[in-house]
Formats: sequence, C-alpha cells, structure tokens
Amino acid sequence: MPHSFLYIANPARIVFGPGSLAQIADEVRQLGCSQALVLSTPSRHEDAQRLSRQLGALCAGVFSEAAMHTPVEVTERAMAAYAKAGADCVVALGGGSTIGLGKAIAYRNDAPQLVVATTYAGSEVTPILGQTEDGIKTTVKHDSILPDVVIYDAELTLGLPVSISVTSGLNAMAHAVEGLYAKEKNPVTTLMAEEGIRVLKDALPVIVEQPENIEARNNALYGAWLCGTVLGTVGMALHHKLCHTLGGSFGLPHAETHAIMLPHTAAYNAQAVTDLLAPAAELFGGELGGGLYDFAKYLGAPMALKELGLVEADLDRAADLAVQTPYWNPRPVEREAVRELLQRAWSGTRPE
Repeated sequence: MPHSFLYIANPARIVFGPGSLAQIADEVRQLGCSQALVLSTPSRHEDAQRLSRQLGALCAGVFSEAAMHTPVEVTERAMAAYAKAGADCVVALGGGSTIGLGKAIAYRNDAPQLVVATTYAGSEVTPILGQTEDGIKTTVKHDSILPDVVIYDAELTLGLPVSISVTSGLNAMAHAVEGLYAKEKNPVTTLMAEEGIRVLKDALPVIVEQPENIEARNNALYGAWLCGTVLGTVGMALHHKLCHTLGGSFGLPHAETHAIMLPHTAAYNAQAVTDLLAPAAELFGGELGGGLYDFAKYLGAPMALKELGLVEADLDRAADLAVQTPYWNPRPVEREAVRELLQRAWSGTRPE
C-alpha cells in the first residue's frame, strides 16, 4: 500500500453514450449560456454547420480554422470571431486540434467550454494547453483550460478513418503509460491508467477489423476518457516533451508522432521504473517497449518518424531542444541517450 500521495480530481461533466449528442442544447443551457461559437477544423466545416443548425438559436456562429498544435495566430483570429459574434461559450467539435483551440480561447477570456469528442485524443479532459508560436510549442496548465462538459457519442466516431482511429488511440494510450510513472501519480490514477490501456488494447484491433463496430468505438472512447483524465491529473514526462518538440518545431502531425514515439519512450523509462510499468508490460507480452511496437505495427500505425517527413539531419536539433528545458522524468534526460532514442524512432527500429 502507498505511504502517502496527493489526489486532486479535475471537475468535469461527462455525458457518455451513443446518441448523447442529442443532449447538446440542454448542456449549453445548463452552462448558463445562449450563444455558442462552434469550432472545427476546415475538414469538419460541414459537420460544424450541421451542429450549428441543431443548436438553432443557441448558436452564435461557426469558426472552422482550427489547426494542429494550436498556432497562436489562429487563436487570435478565433478570439476576434468570438467577440464579433457576441458568443458566450465555445463548442469544440472534433479532436485535439479543435479542442486545443477551444482551450486557447477559454484561457484568454474564461469562456465556458463544451467539447463534442470525435477522436480518442483524450485532451478534452485535461487542463493543459499546448500552443505554438514562432516554431516553438509550449504548454501551460490552468483551471480555465479544462472543458466544462464533454460529450462522448460513439456514433460520431463511425466515420473516423481507421488510420486516425489507430493513431489517436495510441496517442491516448501514451497518456496513460506516462501516468504510470509520473511524479504526481497516485493509486487512483494508476488504476485508471491500467484500465485505459487495457480497454484500448482490446478495442483498437476490433476497430481495425470492423470499423463500424459501435461497441468497440464506444469502448475506445471510454479508454480515451480514462487515459486523458490520467494525463490531466498527473502531468507529463519525456514522451510528451519529445512529441511537443517534434510537433511544434518540426511540424509533425500530433497523433502519428505520439504513436511512433510511444514504444521508444516506454523502453527508455522502463529501465528506471520496471516495477511501475510491469502491469502495462504484462498486457504486451512482458516487454513494454517491444510489445507496444509490435502492437502498433499489427494495427498498421506509422512506425518511423521519417515516414512523417522528418529528415535525419534534424535529429541533432530535436535532441538539443528536448534537453534544454526537460520535463520531470524518472530516468535522467541525457542528450546522447535521447539522441539514440530519436534515431531508432526515426528509422523505425524496434526498441530493445
């Protein structure tokens, strides 16, 4: 049994289950709001317009310019649209890019946030904002960043391509793996992390084989909620630092980068915290790094950073950036060791 720990639950209203989008108007009213600005990426504009029509008089407008890594210049345009529309809350429809934009707005003006999650990102239940400016991605944690309401409707994920389902699911799993050895870990988050990893491990192969399986989609959303909640409660370590560096400074796609890096960062830290990672390792044949690599390969996930367009010459700079202001990590963040990790991830070599 643990000797001591601190556990602080992040407040959030979770509306979970197939068909739960039907409750969105009631949820906006329950927030005390009447003029929602609906947010989306350009590719989800038609879906955002459909949601706008569903909200009717409760919708103040649609802003469909959300982008990866939450560029500050996009946030500034969204803030102007929010003010011009006379909005009093935001409704983020989509995955991490749109959710990040909603958080960025709320961080600046304290707007109430409602998220309709359509991927397995998990960021919808964290008080953490990652935003990019001048080629550098930084993170900030604040109570105003945490969305107030999250709707998880598995019916909205049925059209999510298998490739995105896989990478966003592995992204969620990365949150939980880091949660097992995080500095602020506690017995509650450890239980949630282990359950989240297990659920996603079972659900993702079914989604690959049967993309329309609503039960598997629903289970994956459940797993993503658990994993995201862990991240939002205990914080981040080396894995997220590397992914933020690769995304913010080299423009790599968020979920795909997490999917590629996870086996390598898990293997790196397993040397220092074998006992803490043992429950997760058991799910993957007893070897967490290699097991996660084999699992991702079986799912058809991208396996190498070079597949995402990163050139080998950038690895030295990536390693330098990653060790400049490292997040807390159970194993020392040493430049040469990180450079070797990045080399393996770039080439797609199975971690030892």
